[in-house]
Amino acid sequence: STLSSSSAASDVYKRQAVSAAAEPDAWHDDWLHVNDNAEIVDRNGNPVWLTGCNWFGYNVGSQVFDGVWSQNMHEMLTQIADHGFNLLRIPVSTELLLQWKNGDPDPATPKVNEWTNPELTKEGVVGGTVKYSFDIWNQAIAWCRELGIKIMIDIHSAETASAGHQVNLWYTDKFSTEDWFEALSWFADYYKDDDTILAIDLKNEPHGKGQEGTTAAKWDGSTDENNWAYAATKCANSILDVNPNALIFVEGVEQYPKTEKGYTYDTADIWQAPADVSPWYGAWWGGNLRGVRDYPIQPDSGTSQIVYSPHDYGPSVYNQTWFDKDFTEQTLLDDYWYDTWAYINAENIAPLLIGEWGGHMDGGKNQQWMELLRDYMINHHINHTFWCLNTNSGDTGGLWAGIGYDQAASKTNLTWDADKYALFEKSLWQTLKTGKYIGLDHQKALGNNGTGLSLSEFYASYASTEGSNLDGGTIVDGNTTKPTTDTTKPSTTTTTITTTTTAAATTTEAPKTDVLGDIN
Repeated sequence: STLSSSSAASDVYKRQAVSAAAEPDAWHDDWLHVNDNAEIVDRNGNPVWLTGCNWFGYNVGSQVFDGVWSQNMHEMLTQIADHGFNLLRIPVSTELLLQWKNGDPDPATPKVNEWTNPELTKEGVVGGTVKYSFDIWNQAIAWCRELGIKIMIDIHSAETASAGHQVNLWYTDKFSTEDWFEALSWFADYYKDDDTILAIDLKNEPHGKGQEGTTAAKWDGSTDENNWAYAATKCANSILDVNPNALIFVEGVEQYPKTEKGYTYDTADIWQAPADVSPWYGAWWGGNLRGVRDYPIQPDSGTSQIVYSPHDYGPSVYNQTWFDKDFTEQTLLDDYWYDTWAYINAENIAPLLIGEWGGHMDGGKNQQWMELLRDYMINHHINHTFWCLNTNSGDTGGLWAGIGYDQAASKTNLTWDADKYALFEKSLWQTLKTGKYIGLDHQKALGNNGTGLSLSEFYASYASTEGSNLDGGTIVDGNTTKPTTDTTKPSTTTTTITTTTTAAATTTEAPKTDVLGDIN
């Protein structure tokens, strides 16, 4: 396919003009699918584990990853791969994708330091003219391909804005549902012959409460415009029509009615009702997937590409009621996790990927929650992307503690938060004894420092010997048998929770921008 954009002939990114229906080559051999055991598997039927992180910037107006305002992008991506992340979740906006599709000029020069990123200048020299943002994006994709990193984009908001994610829905008065379909189907078509971009997260955190009516996202069987289940199904169809190999990630909503009591989204809200009276089950924004039991996402082509993707946070973001006790994994399952999203994986309905989780290392309840969720995901084969790498996410902090550039040494200085990375690192897909990080590319090992493996290397030389930490520690023989793990269902009747989700204040440490991080 060709682009109407002036950037179609990008000098840094040449797509392979090979039909996706052809015998898989290096550009088509890494597509993933969902099997009957509700696992994400490769083309050989081997289970995989997506373990990655978020890196924002494209969604907030930077027109590039945040941090490239001071550091070399290629070196930053190399460090991400060398630290074992096999997937990068990248927030973007509908507005940005349509800009690229139409070849419209950047509203402002991308926030790239041209002195530390000569590769991102038109002239290819230090201090040159910064390239068009789509050309920079395609250079990043090419580098990810070289490093064995796979990509999932996420429509973080309809409009490009640092607070765009606070809008409840996937459409605004500037960008319609149809614009959203157009943007994502164009993107899926453009990259259908490059399996570096494996997946699309349709929309970040649809949300809204009952009293907000038609301006709140809901999940039911209607064809109403604000019905997220209906919109997500139609959007999935538009993507799979042009690229049937793309994984589709579907987040939840904020509230779901107590249908067992006869309540629906048409039930009158009871303002500030106690938990036993409220018509609703609450959740984090995008975290409520109770509706999957009643109204699963079923594209016309089937469910082989559908993955559900809730977000989950700890008390440092908001002190939900399930944190008011001396909580454990079992109480979290009882009070919130199981009926809200964990049942989908536990009952083999579909795979899960926790699209955002993370927070501050407080030595207390938030850290306890992170460790409990981490271990639950390890033990039950739940895919995940940590929020986030960025230093400028005020409500969570980042895996990077500081960014800088040593001019004298011409070297990027990324300071990692050692304690947070150590907590997170256990949940990266890796071999049990040698600790080799396992990538999702069949031919390219993850990273450049010798600590990573390709998917083919793992299944040829490690899977049947030392195995991996998948499902809490398994040795497999390359077949499609799902290792047996027991997910503990709620030990008591699930507590009805009423939540209030607020926008937490964020700050920025960046010297060249005032953009804000994600808020839940």
